[in-house]
Amino acid sequence: MEVHRLDRTEARRIAVRAQLLDAPRPTDLVAVVRRLTLLQIDPTAAIAPNADLVAWSRLGASYQPDQLQRALEQERTLFEHNAMVRPMTDLGLYLAGAADWPNRASQREWLRANDTFRRDVLDLLGRSGPLLSRDIPDTSVVAWPSTGWANNRNVTQMLEFLMMRGEVAIAGRRGRQRRWDLAERVYPADLPELTVDEARRLRNERRLRALGIARARGTALPNEPADVGDVGEPATVEGVSGTWRVDPEAIGQPFTGRTALLSPFDRLVHDRVRALDLFDFEYTLEMYKPKAKRRWGYFALPVLHQDRLVGKVDATADRRSGELLVHAIHQDVPFTPAMTDAVRHELEDLAYWLRLNLKEPGSAR
Repeated sequence: MEVHRLDRTEARRIAVRAQLLDAPRPTDLVAVVRRLTLLQIDPTAAIAPNADLVAWSRLGASYQPDQLQRALEQERTLFEHNAMVRPMTDLGLYLAGAADWPNRASQREWLRANDTFRRDVLDLLGRSGPLLSRDIPDTSVVAWPSTGWANNRNVTQMLEFLMMRGEVAIAGRRGRQRRWDLAERVYPADLPELTVDEARRLRNERRLRALGIARARGTALPNEPADVGDVGEPATVEGVSGTWRVDPEAIGQPFTGRTALLSPFDRLVHDRVRALDLFDFEYTLEMYKPKAKRRWGYFALPVLHQDRLVGKVDATADRRSGELLVHAIHQDVPFTPAMTDAVRHELEDLAYWLRLNLKEPGSAR
């Protein structure tokens, strides 16, 4: 098979187009999620919840969070699973082999020891669901052992296990809390029958289309891999070591760029090694660092301009004061006047979307 030889400009443009960050903007939320394959859920909301922020980066201020809630809870065109929002058309890709989950012996043993607890949960949801986890009694025989946040959180652990097994599903949310129900009342009945290997390959194909270009193998990541196996076609990128896999249909397509402010969890930058390889963009999420050791800010937003990642915006949505506070704009490359104007326009759009006033460094209250 021919190895495609790409320069870094072409590789970057493939990645940007694949993530729907070129111009013109898309206009439909569900179509965006189908293309991206996911919106990651994260509780951090220094600006806005991640799923909403990623959607805004694509759709602009025409997007409203109630569209996502409606798609999840009423239209059922999207579903929430394992901290990701995904298109319902992909459900079968994530439930293939679910009945055999988990693979780890310790998890299987815990589930086996708590079979009566499992049946209690399913029976209660069958009678009364959907329910919050706090409304489900803990009838476990063996507590879930953990040195982390999940220690002795038996109900939550059981619900997440049953979600992975396809027995329960997230029917919606009350605030940040998940509402659980039997899967048969949330998911459609006519799922395609796929083997585990078939589902894995289809997930890899969908992921490569969403990324445009990716490594065949990479570091294991929780919930969503960054690599794509042997799908697509091999490629090299000028000035970058190793072989990549590329979506051949994405090569040589016209490109019209724009400026966008991205979530730190955005898939364009989520794989920090890939971002460094293709965009020469260094980024670390610094919310876990002491304030004195942060270079760019608690939740700095990467700045995309055309096909380059050119800086970070340190900003906070202060809802008590009604302001979007811009603490600093870090320029990885010197901004031209056009870049400065474009970034400010995005900040104005972000403030408008958040229904906040924009407060920039040095501006008067």
